[in-house]
Amino acid sequence: MPAPQKPGISRFCFNRVLKMKAFADLVLFVRAADAGSLSAAARALDISPAAASATLKRLEAELQAQLFVRSTRSLRLTAEGERFLQHAREALRAIEEGEQALRGERAQLRGSLQLSMPSDLGRCLVLPWLDDFLAAHPQVQLRANLSDHFADVYRQPVDVALRYGPPPDSSLIALPLRADNRRVLCASPDYLQRHGEPADPRELAERNCLRMLIRGETQDRWRLTRGDEERDLRVRGDRVSDDGHAVKRWALAGHGIAFKSWLDVSQQVQAGQLRVLCRDWRGEPAPLNLMCPDRRLLSPLVQRLREFLRERFEAIPAIPE
Repeated sequence: MPAPQKPGISRFCFNRVLKMKAFADLVLFVRAADAGSLSAAARALDISPAAASATLKRLEAELQAQLFVRSTRSLRLTAEGERFLQHAREALRAIEEGEQALRGERAQLRGSLQLSMPSDLGRCLVLPWLDDFLAAHPQVQLRANLSDHFADVYRQPVDVALRYGPPPDSSLIALPLRADNRRVLCASPDYLQRHGEPADPRELAERNCLRMLIRGETQDRWRLTRGDEERDLRVRGDRVSDDGHAVKRWALAGHGIAFKSWLDVSQQVQAGQLRVLCRDWRGEPAPLNLMCPDRRLLSPLVQRLREFLRERFEAIPAIPE
């Protein structure tokens, strides 16, 4: 049967670190060991001798070990104190290196960035978020291009672009921001009160549908699925726009039914201004990506922006079923 283990440094473990005021305690311990004097360490840290003594006693109690042999004129490390000093120095060094690494990362976040994004997504979500990003990184300058026309990142002055769906060019780098996004049928409560809520997507043929104009083509074919069933619908309406924000404003004003990205209308649905229709049918996938022409352009600034936006988009609730 093994002999019982003596209390001491060998019993030091992570839960004890959490109990003590780790950083301040370690700093005082190392300063006292270097100076050979608790009062000198207290003066260097601008605390009272009584506070320094209490801190050291707390540390020794947590470690269940005597770290110093004290006399009226000197302070000498015990054998356990010598062993612990090495670990304390390593811990403080690791913390300092971590702080330096963070400062270095922040220092790199400077320069200009030209970002293209869809108009509705940009106006309602991304631009307010970018205010927070720029406030956190004041050395960054941003130029925002809001358009539902896909930006040519090779020819136009655009560094990165937010876009729905797969990249039109396979050579583009697509970094996912919200992969499960899809389109939803939606309309205002006022419109539904006047015209009724469609029970099946085929009823859209008799409704005023608010359509997008993309690359010169009116998007008048709306596709939905339910299990193995598929509806490929040709829709009509009295309004067409190449601006997604305009289409949503028409829907909010009660002019018809829109087929919008969930990310574009999530705020209005949660606020009760729009209602998702035919919820047992799934609209076309519309994964949101951050696109750039070359992986070599993924600077620390672009990568930090991508992390920032992904966290915000992933926090948006899922489509109500």
